[in-house]
Amino acid sequence: MIGIIGGSGLYDIEGLEDKAWQSVETPWGSPSDALLFGRLGGVSCVFLPRHGRGHPLSPSHLNYRANIDALKRVGVTDVLSLSAVGSLREDLPPGHFVIVDQFIDRSFARRKSFFGEGCVAHVSMADPVCRRLGDALEGAARGLGLPVTRGGTYLVMEGPQFSTRAESALYRSWGCSVIGMTNMPEAKLAREAELCYATVAMVTDFDCWHPDHDHVTVEQVVKVLFGNADKARELVQAVVPAIGAPRPACQAGCGHALDNAIITATHMRDPALMARLDAVAGRLLR
Repeated sequence: MIGIIGGSGLYDIEGLEDKAWQSVETPWGSPSDALLFGRLGGVSCVFLPRHGRGHPLSPSHLNYRANIDALKRVGVTDVLSLSAVGSLREDLPPGHFVIVDQFIDRSFARRKSFFGEGCVAHVSMADPVCRRLGDALEGAARGLGLPVTRGGTYLVMEGPQFSTRAESALYRSWGCSVIGMTNMPEAKLAREAELCYATVAMVTDFDCWHPDHDHVTVEQVVKVLFGNADKARELVQAVVPAIGAPRPACQAGCGHALDNAIITATHMRDPALMARLDAVAGRLLR
């Protein structure tokens, strides 16, 4: 089952058959919205608008844990994350898609793990994106003729304000490719939930570093954003049949990310936290 998390401008997925919105509650609270169930090319899909329909939720106020738990709870195995971003590179103009492979997390006001006091786990994030999904996304994008770059680092800032010029220059000096506000802790939580995860970062602007472009405004971003959203829907329709076919266990190891991560002794684990982890870590805890 393929999970699709839609960022700014993506509040539904066209082409879904047998569509049905369904509310899902989790031990971590409510996700951003109800989940939209359906089928694309015969493949079961679940769509979640990250900010909720109508965009009532800011990046800092998303319940990231509930979003990922809800997807895992209903049977999702693979997550495609679609996100609007600013570009930190001249060769990544507005309208360009980047299939990122790394993240730098500069967020600070979010709950970043399903684990904690009562059950400690340390999950590797060295390679945070599933290579299999990245390959499929790249192939589908190139097949559609979309402007796409494979590989790049996504800098996650807290927001909700855009960057200062000094911050933008700093992130460029670090070699970052794009900047956004939502893919962390989303990617970390997906790894803890043993889900295959990949991001398509859709460029809407040049942030504020570019000397030949005006300061970033919401009006400017929205204009490009909706054009990107149409392309993203085409990409989803093309890639879902490719990744939805029966497959062996993920060779990237996404489905076994917790194998050596939980460090707390069995007899010291908090039963209440164990109950909350039923969907996320049930494979091991059972």
